[in-house]
Amino acid sequence: MSRVCFYTGKKTIFGNSIIRRGKAKYLGGVGRKITGITRRKFKPNIQKVRAVVDGRVRKIRVSAKAIRMGLIQKPLKRNYQPKQASAE
Repeated sequence: MSRVCFYTGKKTIFGNSIIRRGKAKYLGGVGRKITGITRRKFKPNIQKVRAVVDGRVRKIRVSAKAIRMGLIQKPLKRNYQPKQASAE
């Protein structure tokens, strides 16, 4: 299962994690030095939700941003009442 948003297309992207040491020059130090660079992942906040897509209720993977933007149309709540057993 891929980690991709159904509506916005957000997916995992890659970047660098930079490790530095030392004191900044403007604080009186000799400057910050880079001591290590490692690869890292930026993962989107993907949620599984039930939504109406093309008139049908489906479970889709969407980002939290798409939910906040109101791109998701939730299905209506069912008004189901179980039959009452007659007490005779």
